[in-house]
Amino acid sequence: MTQHSDERGAEMRALFFQTAQELLQALNEEALKLEKNPADAETVRSIRRIVHTLKGDAAACGFRELANVAHALEDALNLESAATHTALAEIAFKAADSFGAMISAYQGETKLPSTEPLRRMARQLAQAPKTKTRSRKKAANAAGPQTDWSEYEKLAVLEAQNKGRAVYQISAVIDPNCAMPVAGRQLVLNALGPLGDILGTRPEAASSQNAKYLELLIASQQPVERLDAACRIPTVISQVSVAPLPHSAPNSKHVSEPGRQIEDQPTPEGETNAVAPGHLMPESILRVDAERIDSVLNLVGELIIGKSMLQQAFTELARHFPKETIRSRFGDAMAFQSRVLGDLQRSVMKIRMVPVEQLFRRFPRMVRDVAKQCGKEVELVVSGQDTDLDKSLLDAAAEPLTHLIRNAVGHGIESGEERVRAGKPAQGTIQLRSYHHGNQVIIEMSDDGRGIDAGKVKAKALQKGLITADEAARLNESEVVELLFRPGFSTAEEVTEVSGRGVGLDVVRSVLHRLKGSVEIETRTGQGTTFRMKLPLTLAIIKALLFRVEQRLYAIPLNTVAEIARAHESDVHQVAGYEVLQLRNKALSLVRLGRRSERPTQAGKIFILVIALGERRLGLIVDALEGEGELVIKALDEQTVPTDLVSGASILGDGRVVLVLNLAAIIERHAQSRTGASAVLSGILLTHADRASNLSAAAGVRP
Repeated sequence: MTQHSDERGAEMRALFFQTAQELLQALNEEALKLEKNPADAETVRSIRRIVHTLKGDAAACGFRELANVAHALEDALNLESAATHTALAEIAFKAADSFGAMISAYQGETKLPSTEPLRRMARQLAQAPKTKTRSRKKAANAAGPQTDWSEYEKLAVLEAQNKGRAVYQISAVIDPNCAMPVAGRQLVLNALGPLGDILGTRPEAASSQNAKYLELLIASQQPVERLDAACRIPTVISQVSVAPLPHSAPNSKHVSEPGRQIEDQPTPEGETNAVAPGHLMPESILRVDAERIDSVLNLVGELIIGKSMLQQAFTELARHFPKETIRSRFGDAMAFQSRVLGDLQRSVMKIRMVPVEQLFRRFPRMVRDVAKQCGKEVELVVSGQDTDLDKSLLDAAAEPLTHLIRNAVGHGIESGEERVRAGKPAQGTIQLRSYHHGNQVIIEMSDDGRGIDAGKVKAKALQKGLITADEAARLNESEVVELLFRPGFSTAEEVTEVSGRGVGLDVVRSVLHRLKGSVEIETRTGQGTTFRMKLPLTLAIIKALLFRVEQRLYAIPLNTVAEIARAHESDVHQVAGYEVLQLRNKALSLVRLGRRSERPTQAGKIFILVIALGERRLGLIVDALEGEGELVIKALDEQTVPTDLVSGASILGDGRVVLVLNLAAIIERHAQSRTGASAVLSGILLTHADRASNLSAAAGVRP
């Protein structure tokens, strides 16, 4: 084998692993449809097409075992009895799981799992008794057979639909007493001719002498009733069915673009698809490795740093040579560069953005499986799937959202009997919703279950020693609910496969902290609970507010700053170990990022940055404001900055390193520290700010 062909094979296999996951997801979705509407012929055909495509793609990549078992299942699905098999949906679910395990084994180059269970299901499906099919056959004959339209006819349908015209498939049964079926066929065509364009007919004219039916495609702007009436010719046509065709995707069962395989056409045994995996995608779509996009985005970040350096040099030039005539031309060139760079940044960011649907579509199957395991009926309702989010964030958000949904099914939704006693429908509902809010993406997960019992949470927290009796007496309901995010906290009475293992909501919050996001809870006893995850649109570039604490430079996202206040040191009071400021008749908890002066003066003033994350507000005491800026975030490894209080660092135009604070982690650390919170936080932050200064010095720039 040549090196070129080997590389081509590796590329095909990599592409197969990507497209196969999409096929498995589609198989799960079709199985869910079939479970709700058993024996739906269209869904069964869709499942067969998916298995057929997976078979051909696997064979093209040399994965013979997967291709063979998919071929066996496809043959069984081709049988007429398959559509009425009572366990067909369950077979489709198990097939998706088996195919997924095999693909994982191929990808990891590990031993393949046994395919005998899936082969056995295929044999059982093929041997299903062919009963109760006479009435179905009669109904099929009444509406005409499933017509296999030619590729030319499918292209004609697509062209008409793209021009905004409706296309109908008309099925007409010729009266058994009609002495001249050929003439009858022509009468129908003559009647429909003035009403639209005939795109295809079956049977062909040459084979219609003894035809019992007539199938045709017509592009028409006439209503269905008009087309139906035109076909009902007495003594010629006994039954008529007029059905609008849905707008077909280029690679759907109705239409196929030139040079592409039509999925409805079976591949003969031993042969493979004529095209490689991925060629079924529209030609205008490219699959690009995420690392390549990250590399481009990193270069854009470097350009932004370069822009800052030029801006600083230009400012110094203007200060030293205020009357220099070339200064205005230099300024115009920089303004133009800034606009182009901004457009480039937004374009690259859009490339990284993907719809949240890619995350949401994996959950219907999971909800179905967990609900069945728990003996509950749960429906998943999804909205806002078109909301765009950075691909890296989308992947990272999967784990916490999965945890929340499993918790909702296992903990939140009551059993059917309990719901009926409470006056609710037996079937519970979980809602997934996403939308943009400012520079954030909000993902909400709501259930209509029992809600969170604050009393039970408080009792469990006391039992585990997370809070004292005095603290429990002071906590309000929302503060009690926040205890759920403490490490190891769980209210489950028993350990099951779904919940109660001591791995609780602290995992969700810690993951979101790493993503510079946050999570909030709203709950109403007996009515349900909502978890609201807030994620930044991107982790790469932010607008930030820069400030100083003891001559060290920090930054926080500008969109988290609710206001900036000035106060005297004498206005700050100690309450239960916390520093508090009375701001507009409301107590504001404070975090001092530096050390308090041992000799505060009455005239000495401090800056307070009031930050807001959801319903939580906190004041940061800082020494001085540095201004606003656009920062390119650089990730820091744990050896450099081993704390979750810092989410990254950035380099300014003059080479200085600035630490970007993780406000969600700071608020959480402040809430969990009973005493001395400010001292602990300031000590950690000052230590790591000194490390950042050392990084600057090592790079040869001034601090």
